[in-house]
Amino acid sequence: MSVRIATFNVENLMNRFDFSGFKNNLNKDRALQLFQIDDEAQYRQLEQARAIAYADDTRQLTALAIAETHADILCLQEVDNIGALNAFEFGYLFKMVGEGYRHKYMVEGNDSRGIDVAVLMRDQTRDGLPIEFVAMTSHAHLTYNDFGIYSSDLALLGIESYQRIFKRDCLEIDVRIGGKPLTLFVSHFKSMGTPRNGMDGRAASMPVRVAEAKAVRRIIEDKFASSGGSADKSWVICGDFNDYRERVLIKGDTLVGYMFEPVKEMESSLNILLEGGFCENLVERRPEMDRWTLYHTRGPNERHLCQLDYILASPSLAQNNMQAVPDIIRQGQPFRAVFPPDQKFERFPRIGWDRPKASDHCPVVVTFDMV
Repeated sequence: MSVRIATFNVENLMNRFDFSGFKNNLNKDRALQLFQIDDEAQYRQLEQARAIAYADDTRQLTALAIAETHADILCLQEVDNIGALNAFEFGYLFKMVGEGYRHKYMVEGNDSRGIDVAVLMRDQTRDGLPIEFVAMTSHAHLTYNDFGIYSSDLALLGIESYQRIFKRDCLEIDVRIGGKPLTLFVSHFKSMGTPRNGMDGRAASMPVRVAEAKAVRRIIEDKFASSGGSADKSWVICGDFNDYRERVLIKGDTLVGYMFEPVKEMESSLNILLEGGFCENLVERRPEMDRWTLYHTRGPNERHLCQLDYILASPSLAQNNMQAVPDIIRQGQPFRAVFPPDQKFERFPRIGWDRPKASDHCPVVVTFDMV
C-alpha cells in the first residue's frame, strides 16, 4: 500500500516565445548577444529558431529526469499552461513512461511571467492501488489582509496589505490512495531576486517567503481544524520554496581541488513550517552534504549547493514512514555543477557544460506507505 510522490521545478516549460530581450538586454539569451541584430523583426526570427532548437534537447532531458523518479504523482513548478503540459507529456514524457500521467491539474496563478504549479497523476500506483481525485482548491486569491499577516517588513518592500500573498499559488489537491485520504499542497515561493536595500537578494525578499510559509501553514491548520487537527492526517507540502536552512559552500578550483564547507542558516522561511514539529523535511534524513537540489554560482567567488526543493510530510505520515528517505535525481545537472567527489553520478546523454540540462533544479521523490 504505497505511493511514490515527486516534486520538480522543470524550469520554464513554455509554449510561447519571450521577445522581451530585444528591449531588455538582461532577458536576451547570451547566444544572441554575440550577434549584431538590426531590428526587432530579425530578433524575433532568431529568438524563435534558438528557442525551438534549445527546447527539444532540454525537454528530452526533463522527461528523462521525470522518468527516473518512477513517481505515481508529480508536483511540478514553472509550467506555462495546460497546453504546454499536454504537449510535453505527449511529445516527450510519453516516450519515456508510456500512458502514465493522464490526469493533469493546474490553475492560473499570480506569476507575472505566467509560470504556474501543476500536478500530474497516474490512474493507479505501481502497486496497483487506485489513485482517486477528490477535489482541487486554488489559494492564489488570498491576500495579506485575509490572514492578518501583513508586516512592516512587507511595507518596506512596497507591498500593500490588499495584495495577494502567493507569488504563484498554493494548489491544494485531495486524493485517495487505495481508499485512504492524502492531501497535496503544491507551491512555488518568491524567488530570491537581486540585492536591494543594502541586502543580498535572499535577505531582501525573505519577508515575502515568510508570509507565504505562514499562509501555507494557516491553510493546512484551517483545513483540519474541525476534524481534530493536522498532526494525525496524511498530507505533504511539495515545491520549490526558493529558500534553504543550510548550504554547502564551495571553494577552490580544478587546479588546487575543491573544498566543501556545510553551514547553517539562522533565518529561513522553512522554519515557519517546521517549527513545533508541524511537519518534517524528509530530505534532512539524508547525510548533511548530500541534501542539495540546486547548484548556485555567480562566478568562482560565489558558489554553493543547497536544497530549494521540498517534500514536507505531516507528523503522522512521517511517523508511519520512518525508513522513507527521499531520492534526489541529479543525472540531469549540467557538467558545470561542482559537488563532493563521493557523490559522482552518470549524467543523461547530451547533457552540456551549462546547457542543455534537465533543469537547474533536481527532482525529489519519496515512497510513502499508506497505513
